[in-house]
Amino acid sequence: MSSSSLELIPFVDLSWQHRPLKADILAMVKAVMEKGDCVLGQKVTEFETAFAAACQTDYGVGVGCGTDAIALGLRACGITAGDEVILPANTFIATLIGIVRTGATPILVDCDPQTALIDLDAAERAITPRTKAIVPVHLYGQMVSPTALIALAKRHHLIIFEDAAQAHLAQREGYRAGSIGMAAGFSFYPSKNLGGLGDGGMLVTPQEAVAQTVRSLRNYGATRKYFHTDPGGVNSRLDTIQAGVLQLKLPHMEAWNQARNQLAQYYDAAIAPLAQKGIVPMTNVSGTGHVYHLYVIKVTADCPIDRNLLQTALNAQAIQTGIHYPIPCHLQPAFSSLGHQPGNFPYSEALSQEILSLPMYPGLTLEQVDRVVAAIHFALTSPV
Repeated sequence: MSSSSLELIPFVDLSWQHRPLKADILAMVKAVMEKGDCVLGQKVTEFETAFAAACQTDYGVGVGCGTDAIALGLRACGITAGDEVILPANTFIATLIGIVRTGATPILVDCDPQTALIDLDAAERAITPRTKAIVPVHLYGQMVSPTALIALAKRHHLIIFEDAAQAHLAQREGYRAGSIGMAAGFSFYPSKNLGGLGDGGMLVTPQEAVAQTVRSLRNYGATRKYFHTDPGGVNSRLDTIQAGVLQLKLPHMEAWNQARNQLAQYYDAAIAPLAQKGIVPMTNVSGTGHVYHLYVIKVTADCPIDRNLLQTALNAQAIQTGIHYPIPCHLQPAFSSLGHQPGNFPYSEALSQEILSLPMYPGLTLEQVDRVVAAIHFALTSPV
């Protein structure tokens, strides 16, 4: 059957969450227009407070995007030129860019091949006297072990700054994403578990001084209007309308995340018989605390076709997929100056050739999941 005659299964479908909220969103937009507080308005303050509380921490500061949350947040934590900051090679480039913008030296390490999360043993081996911080990335919706991370940081007197862009309200070992270290950065890009209608980000922290510094940095380095104390200030403010949208969505997050986790469990059970054909889901070590921003499988060497052929076969069946991420940070041309070569981080490199992200969003139906899995099975038994 040609893809033109099949109903599309999108990689992400946001319409299901916007339809029931449409009237409330439009009313909020009208209220902001009438009040005129379009930048750093009341909704921003309200959402900052609510989101910080949801993360089980004290302060939230809305910024223009998740990358700014990392860059400004690290600066507020005291990271500067000459410092070394550890991060995984297996992450979106924004993590690396945020660190570089502070002037610090990024120190890349490999990941765990089963979870794709940072390898904390590798991180410990990379620590030098110049190492000031570690940025664990809670990838795909699953947190790095808080207890192991805190123990590592205490042993070496490191700042923990969480990249939680994919882990809104994720939980592990009694901790919420964003509550482990000195601070954390979140993204509200539209496709995130909690997404706006455009770009946006948030710095959360238990430390008032860190929050105050980011409030200044995001607004041209001003501690009050027209009084600028930091020459490194930027324009990175969460718009009032975006904050209003996010505030309306926040009460639904627990249910939406639970739906994602349940869909992932259904995927796991349906895909399990394909293990003998080399299809293996990324390992969940967080149980119901995994919020599955992405549902990722590995197309291993035991599979009769490679990842790219499988992706092509699914596309032919009107099933959209993604790859997160096809090129590890250390092999990105923009950062060739770091001096890394192919083979430096073998697990990250191997995953980049094996991983495939399948459709995942709370509005996805079990029938659609069945169709995705059936299409994978068909592709393996009838190679393209």
